This record gives sequence, structure tokens and C-alpha cells, in this order.
Amino acid sequence: MTTQLLPRTLLLGFFLLLSTTATAATEKLLAPQLVIDNTSRALLGKLKDPAFASNKVEIHTFVDKAIFPNVDTVRMSALVLGKHWRKASKQQKKQFIAAFKDLLVNTYSTTFTEQFNDWTITYLPLKLKASDKTTTVKTIVSQSGKADAKIDYSMVLRHDQWKIYDLKVEGISLVISNRETFSQLIKNSGSLDNVIAELEAKNNKL
Repeated sequence: MTTQLLPRTLLLGFFLLLSTTATAATEKLLAPQLVIDNTSRALLGKLKDPAFASNKVEIHTFVDKAIFPNVDTVRMSALVLGKHWRKASKQQKKQFIAAFKDLLVNTYSTTFTEQFNDWTITYLPLKLKASDKTTTVKTIVSQSGKADAKIDYSMVLRHDQWKIYDLKVEGISLVISNRETFSQLIKNSGSLDNVIAELEAKNNKL
């Protein structure tokens, strides 16, 4: 699989989702914002253990069990495949969801080997009606000596739980970037089945 998946800026966005200290702008955080805030605090607690960042098995388990329940991998997978999702069989959809989630988990887990320090995240005011089923949590991430970064999280209410299905870092969308990538991969390989097989093989090597 030669085309690069998950651009570096979007990986950073995923990492910042769960590794920054949070400060509300001027008001109490609402439910979608709390999903991000609560998970960040859970990860910060883990990072206090020096052995955690060097334990690949523990990292992978934590990312899979504590982080990705907050991600709507089904909606994300459907949006990533776009027109190919509508043509896919139930079995292909099931296999792609599993393989794409594994890719995200594996790739995200590797970011723990990098150094991300002194980040803070500010939540911009969020207007949310009781009837809303989707929303966008807008944030500004700051790091000493660097320009602020705008990171927006697209979220959906699923079974009374807010989940992330896309994020944008300075306007670059995780979903759209991967949609273009997978569309090209499917075209090059000849079928969705071949892409799924390549994904599964890639995940087995990570």
C-alpha cells in the first residue's frame, strides 16, 4: 500500500484529542466537549506512569478499549468509502470497518513514541439544542513557541453517547483525506476486496 494514509497533521489531531489539558472558554463544557475532556484526563493519568509509553501492548489495549469507543468507526468508514460504501456488500462493510479501525488504532498507538509536550486546548463556545443529533466541537490548541492550531471535531449522538466521526486540523479533514486515498487505492488495486486484504496485511505488520 504505497499511498500514505493518515497525514501527519491529522494524526496530531487525534493525539491532541486525548493528550491535552483542557480549559473551557468562558462557560461550562457541554456533553460533546466532555467526551474529549474526560478521555484526555484518562490518558494524562496513564502517561504519569513512565512505563506506559514504552509498553506497546498496554498502549494498544488502552487505545482500543478507552479511546475508540468514543469514535463512530461505522459512520467514519462509510464516509471514507463514499460511493464505494453504497456498492459494498454487508460482508465487505463489516471487513472494512474492522480493518480501518485496526489501522487507526495501530497508527494512533505509534504516536506515543513521539514527544508532545506543553499543549493546552481551549474549547470555543458551543450552542447545542436538546434536539441536535450532530455538532462540531471547535477548539484551539496552543503550544509554546508555535502558532495556534484550529482543530474541529465532528460528532454524532449515537445511543445517547456523543461520538467523533471526523476531525479537521486547520481545515484538513481526516475523512476527506482518506476518501481520496481509498478511492485511488480501489482504482489501482481493482476492487474493494483487494484494498481490504492490503489493509489487513498492513495491520498484521504494525
